[in-house]
Amino acid sequence: MKKIVLIGLLFSHIIWAQQELKHEVFFETDVFEVPEKEHSRLLIFLSEIETLDIEKISIYGFTDDRGSESYNLILSQNRANSIKTIFSNNEFDESVITNVDGKGKILLKLITEEDVSKIRGLNRKVEIVVTPVFPPKPIEEPKQKTAKETLEGNIKAGDYILLDNILFKTSYSYLLPESSKTLEEISKVLLKRKDIYFTIQGHVCCTQNSRDAIDRKTKKRNLSVARAKYIYDYFVKKGIDSKRMKFVGMRRIFPLGGEAKYDRRVEILVTYAGEDN
Repeated sequence: MKKIVLIGLLFSHIIWAQQELKHEVFFETDVFEVPEKEHSRLLIFLSEIETLDIEKISIYGFTDDRGSESYNLILSQNRANSIKTIFSNNEFDESVITNVDGKGKILLKLITEEDVSKIRGLNRKVEIVVTPVFPPKPIEEPKQKTAKETLEGNIKAGDYILLDNILFKTSYSYLLPESSKTLEEISKVLLKRKDIYFTIQGHVCCTQNSRDAIDRKTKKRNLSVARAKYIYDYFVKKGIDSKRMKFVGMRRIFPLGGEAKYDRRVEILVTYAGEDN
């Protein structure tokens, strides 16, 4: 019986080990800037993993066999750091990046003389290993009032209202399809509550030093502003008077302290709440 249990555990471990996702980014000689083609390949990989519940990400930098040991260690570390920066710019939670290590050179495995250049090119790289959480975390149900319920109640100037279930695609300023219904409901309430004036505040997650993130569509570092403007434009299209609204990007100044995905958010700051006009 014990043998059966052990075999079962070993089998489960093997299946789980196969779920690790790996990606390699290749570099030119003596540089750590990511080539445009490799950057595009990396963004595709980020799109593939952005919906995963990630346990950890390991980033390892390498060089070819040329250069001194100290030079190669510094260059490989800079390559690893450049990849981490791209993760940060594209709203990936840095807390799950557990290793960012320069490993130095990889020795040539020489077969024929004409293979040397190709092999060295394949050794100038960064390896990325993504390990998803297992088993996946349960989905958390909202415990507080929804934005719709809050807006329908008694509110005052200075109140912050989180637009719950308004979820953005990682590194983009447009909503996930499941958010459309919620935003429609909120716009209907705001159409009725003409006594409310407010500022729409956009937020991002995971960037370094409280910076804004890069909008992958426009390549501009203004993602929090773009998200706020997306909601602003939506409300205008639904007939809400633009004079009642402003929008602003808050960058990553006010993280919530929980899971990174909840920092990709938009909030309403009530600036005036009075009698109907």
